Amino acid sequence: MKKPYGLNELRKMFLDYFESKGHLVLPSFSLVPHNDNSLLLINAGMAPLKPYFTGAEEPPRHRVATCQKCMRTGDLENVGKDGRHATFFEMLGNFSFGDYFKHEAIAWTWEFLTQYAGLEPERLYPSVYQDDDEAFDIWNKEIGIPADRIYRFGKEDNFWEHGSGPCGPCSEVYYDRGEKYGCGKPTCGVGCDCDRYMEVWNNVFTQFDNDGHNNYTELKQKNIDTGMGLERLAVAVQDVDTIFDVDTIRALREMVCETAGVTYETDFDADVSIRIITDHIRAATFMISDGIQPSNEGRGYVLRRIIRRASRNGRLLGIKGKFLAPLSEKVIETSKEGYPELEEKREFILKVLTQEEDSFNRTLDTGLSILNEMEQKMSAEGSTVLAGADAFKLYDTYGFPLDLTKEILGEKGYSVDDEGFASCMEEQRRKARDARKYIEGASSYMGADATVYDQLDRNLTTEFTGYDSLVFESKISALTTPDEVVQVLSDGQEGSIFTEKSPFYATMGGQMNDVGVIEGPYGTFEVTDVEKLLGGKFAHIGKVTRGMFASGDIVTLKVDEEHRSETAKNHSATHLLQKALRIVLGSHVEQKGSMNNNEKLRFDFSHFQAMTPEEIRRVEDIVNEEIEAALPVITNIMSLEEAKKTGAMALFGEKYGDSVRVVTMGDFSRELCGGTHVKNTALISSFKILSEQGVSSGVRRIEAITGPAVRKYYQEMEDRLNQAAKTAKCDPAQLSARIEALHEEVKALSAENSSLRNQAAKSAMGDVMSQVREVKGVKFLPVKLKNVSMQELMNLGDQLKTKLGEGVVLLAADNDGKVSLLAMATDGAMKSGAHAGNIIKAAAGKVGGGGGGRPNMAQAGGKNPAGIDDALAFAQETLSGQIK
Repeated sequence: MKKPYGLNELRKMFLDYFESKGHLVLPSFSLVPHNDNSLLLINAGMAPLKPYFTGAEEPPRHRVATCQKCMRTGDLENVGKDGRHATFFEMLGNFSFGDYFKHEAIAWTWEFLTQYAGLEPERLYPSVYQDDDEAFDIWNKEIGIPADRIYRFGKEDNFWEHGSGPCGPCSEVYYDRGEKYGCGKPTCGVGCDCDRYMEVWNNVFTQFDNDGHNNYTELKQKNIDTGMGLERLAVAVQDVDTIFDVDTIRALREMVCETAGVTYETDFDADVSIRIITDHIRAATFMISDGIQPSNEGRGYVLRRIIRRASRNGRLLGIKGKFLAPLSEKVIETSKEGYPELEEKREFILKVLTQEEDSFNRTLDTGLSILNEMEQKMSAEGSTVLAGADAFKLYDTYGFPLDLTKEILGEKGYSVDDEGFASCMEEQRRKARDARKYIEGASSYMGADATVYDQLDRNLTTEFTGYDSLVFESKISALTTPDEVVQVLSDGQEGSIFTEKSPFYATMGGQMNDVGVIEGPYGTFEVTDVEKLLGGKFAHIGKVTRGMFASGDIVTLKVDEEHRSETAKNHSATHLLQKALRIVLGSHVEQKGSMNNNEKLRFDFSHFQAMTPEEIRRVEDIVNEEIEAALPVITNIMSLEEAKKTGAMALFGEKYGDSVRVVTMGDFSRELCGGTHVKNTALISSFKILSEQGVSSGVRRIEAITGPAVRKYYQEMEDRLNQAAKTAKCDPAQLSARIEALHEEVKALSAENSSLRNQAAKSAMGDVMSQVREVKGVKFLPVKLKNVSMQELMNLGDQLKTKLGEGVVLLAADNDGKVSLLAMATDGAMKSGAHAGNIIKAAAGKVGGGGGGRPNMAQAGGKNPAGIDDALAFAQETLSGQIK
């Protein structure tokens, strides 16, 4: 071994090496997955590169190398119990997207490990998939590894696949750390569970496609996916026991010991706590640097859990007061060489850690006291299981996490009633749902805006700059998630961004909000809604689509120009519409409401009857005439009194300030309005009314479209007209006459068809009067038919009832596996006690159906034609029981 390189040296060495091989070295991606809902946190070097492997995105280069931050929390409970497990780790990787393949990948693996990292060749053992002769020959014939030192393993160990899709064999490299790390068994060798033979490198050769049924075909584009844990490599290079003994992690571990006043490897329980704190503070520091904040769900809960687990283990070591922030500073100091963002966000990281530690210390003091009382009660009762209701009380009332309760009790041999806890949790959720109140017309922003926005500083405000510019730079003044004010929003999170100034128009005055993006130094935020809140602050609501945002960031706000333009056209057209309505219908027309967005406009106005087609056409013509007149649209700011003197229309009942905006369109329209408009009516292009209807007493509503939407409307109408004409086999001009002719033809054919079906049903029935039976003096005619509809049964029933004179008729039809039943009773039969509804109900049960009806007539359906004979027989028995 040449030199026990440090962790930071090995990282740089690896990236420099592959850069020399033509790889593009990319910085580590965030721990927060980007556009990948399958992962809570990035857990492997290839995870952020999946779009390149699948072909969904084109890679920046076909050779890439990274050192990726990773988190795995599936075995969180085992972290600390030995030196193997960790939540946070760094994964070195070199990747080929359809470029080089096995020969280069294996050669570079060997060259780096032996000539750069300095591992002795005789202590390295490759493994290959059992059927991968190509990889075996490369190791054997090209690299020169003796065949007896190359191990063939099966699918479980050396073949990567995940259901259907790209997959392939693996080639791993193991390093013999020496007998001192072994188990001492005669069988100890590569693949043994002990710590002697440690896997340091894994090449995945993605060369097949699995159809999901284990049928494999060769991929046209073969890929290389390499993974090598940096900490594992350092363990081998530095010849140390575990990852907790690697140089940078050891420095952190020693600081934990110094803070607690304990010595490592003198007490097992203390060692567990030392390793937990060491691992967890690394993880927490990196998570916070990527914008993750402690919360009660998702990745935020993972962070909260590891911070609190570290804090509690500090208490177990006897540490008094807060201690996590100084440890985090050590993480930053030893890792900033590879991750400069740690230094950039130092202040923020330390602030989040301190706040969470403060909060948990308060929770822990109270929770431990209550839990101790519960333990004493359990002991007195001879129980070893904490009731779910008690665990929920700790969680709900005192903020004590369930997993912490379970961990503390588990150390003493106790457990928790999980089902009872879950039941209490569901009951609480039900009560919360029942108690939740919704305010009509309020924003539906995640159902929590009324609460979260109340937490903001009341002095926050936003200056609107969007009349003059659609792009503006400003400072973030506040951030929220749907339920709390935060310092950071990170990739994938939904929330609100507040800025000191904004070009985004918030929904108000009948105009819907702008949409667009906010771009910051570290991320992009898609704005889908904008609300103006109390105090004049604008909530830019949406989702972080890349990176992260922090309070205080300088950001660029960009309004979607096309969206704003189409909205402005509809809003300006609304002004023209109101004036046109007053011209056509009278001066009693006043605005009662409006909605203008980028797709259409809606205008509610006072009027007491439906508009005639002629009135609608006249209004439409007037608006289009003013659009063609190319009227200049001018906005002036003046006092309310001055505005009234100009004759500007104001919205009845609206409250205005001392200074108002007056929007004038030539000499045609003048209104008080704070919205955004076109600069000339010609830009509206065209106007079309889609509908006119009543919405309440004395209030009518018009919906209309403008500009490109009108062209699209007429294009669609023309397409429908042409398609209808084609279907009717005529020219569009002849379509109306053709439809009238077809309508008359259908009426005639329908009448003829009905007559023919009735005749067919009669013919199929034949002479059934011979089947009439007498039941206690009442005539009963049961008839079995085939393929006769219910309407036809009713026609036949009326005819048979007439022929019968007095009595009961029961018809049963088998219609392709379904049964239709009809019963009719005459007045005389009903006087004797017959009831058609009860007869049909009894019969329906025999054919797997149900039904009922009045005493004189009833119908039913069923799904078992084989039971028709039984149904008719049972109906006769039922009738017999009815006769008095």
